[in-house]
Amino acid sequence: MSTRLSTLADAAGRPLRDVVYEALRDELMNGEITFGERLTEPKLSARFGISRTPIREALTVLCSDGLLQRAEYGFSPVRPSIPLIRDLYELRITLELGGIQRAMTNPAVRHDRELLSAERERWLELRADPPEQQPGFVVRDEEFHVTLLTASGNAELVRALVQVNSRIRHVRMYDFMVNNRIETTIAEHLGILDAVLADDLALAYRLLHTHIGESLDVVLDRVTKAVAAMSLATDRNP
Repeated sequence: MSTRLSTLADAAGRPLRDVVYEALRDELMNGEITFGERLTEPKLSARFGISRTPIREALTVLCSDGLLQRAEYGFSPVRPSIPLIRDLYELRITLELGGIQRAMTNPAVRHDRELLSAERERWLELRADPPEQQPGFVVRDEEFHVTLLTASGNAELVRALVQVNSRIRHVRMYDFMVNNRIETTIAEHLGILDAVLADDLALAYRLLHTHIGESLDVVLDRVTKAVAAMSLATDRNP
């Protein structure tokens, strides 16, 4: 990187850690860092022209995201497991659809309309002013799905979903690197909320199932391409 990150951070008024984190995250998710490459604090400090502290903080967050793992010397990229991703998405779908299913089969179960109405207002605001395309949107997306499940009234389903989300967040970020995926997600979320609030649970069930399935398709496509790029680069530079 020819431009020092300290200059970029100062211009944007953002912490150096965040700028380093986003730069490395995008390189990892685009397959620009090979599986065999070792990322070390001294090397990255020299590359970015900054001290080791923000580098260390950024690497720690990337490990927490599941994009990096500690290696013998420094850190290395995590190779995503396609079978594991499929299994975790299957669990996610089961949990989320379970929230709607329990309301469909038990008349005593009613979604929290106040909670969902407030969530709908937030997504209407996002539709009016969509954020830029960037992987970090996954956090806001997770909040929607957790809120939807919370509204169905089963805290254990919610707890399980939060755990699953933490395990697939590093690959779900790929979903928001594709053109128009954020706008599409906003529209689909509003459609799901409108169906639940209208008590059309059968429609909400179908919309949610399709929504998560489409996300999986995008994620698998992007992950497969990134892994292929990283593997190719590794073969060229053993």
